Amino acid sequence: MTLYVDIIFLENIFMNSIILLATGVILKNPIKIIRNLIASTIGSIYAIIIYISHIEIYSNFFLKLILSFAIVYIAFKPPTTKSFFKHLVIFYLTSFTFGGVAIALLYFISPKDIVLQDGVLIGTYPIKIILVGGIIGFAIITISFKNIKGKLTRKDMYCNIKIYSDNKQTDITGIIDTGNFLRDPITKVPVIVIEKEKLSQIFPEIILENNADIINGANIDLGEYSSKIRVIPFKSLGKENGLLLGIKIDELEIDYQDIKHNIKNVIIGIYNGTLSRNGKYAGLVGVDIIK
Repeated sequence: MTLYVDIIFLENIFMNSIILLATGVILKNPIKIIRNLIASTIGSIYAIIIYISHIEIYSNFFLKLILSFAIVYIAFKPPTTKSFFKHLVIFYLTSFTFGGVAIALLYFISPKDIVLQDGVLIGTYPIKIILVGGIIGFAIITISFKNIKGKLTRKDMYCNIKIYSDNKQTDITGIIDTGNFLRDPITKVPVIVIEKEKLSQIFPEIILENNADIINGANIDLGEYSSKIRVIPFKSLGKENGLLLGIKIDELEIDYQDIKHNIKNVIIGIYNGTLSRNGKYAGLVGVDIIK
């Protein structure tokens, strides 16, 4: 059998890239192209070494484990140990899924020139198998995890919100609300709803205590906040045409499932009541914001 190292190298880069891309999609952690390429290339170089070398150390289990650690870290650079192992587990699950799809395709197509070397299939199977396997594997893994995530419990939907405004900061526990699609009707900027009592550290009391009057057009001196005030229409159960006072802020950070989302263009909607009966959360974050 004649094997072309350059073809094997490119095929492995392609498959590694697809697996890393699928891992990022599942975890909602977009991967940078350069990181994906570097990590995929490292994995492909290892595959080439296995093909051309008969040294036992290259097929050692612990070396393969270390390699997978390096690939995941280079590709995603997870901020915490917990996040790293979450990425690693999803990376393995995605790899196993892709491997199963590839073996199934080989079973049905039955190419003649296939060799199993150190646990890796090599041969002259056509590139279209690689392409089709990548597409099918990507579809299976992303659809499966999308369905699983759709069944998350409320506890899994908690997030930490850090709001920055005029060199002030406040930390709030929020929840990902799949029913929150609030946006400024003019600029289409997304709105995050926060309890009024939680905003006293960053917004003036005159705005918080008179937000209903401001909506109704009362003549209140808002100072530098005049250009930041927005009136957001909303609909909810039992209230067809409601209005919410919003304030455009400088910056906001949402920490959800160990992934930090930095948002520059967002509006804080002031809610006069309480959002949670047990006080476990005080903010509603639209799911489209963290996407």
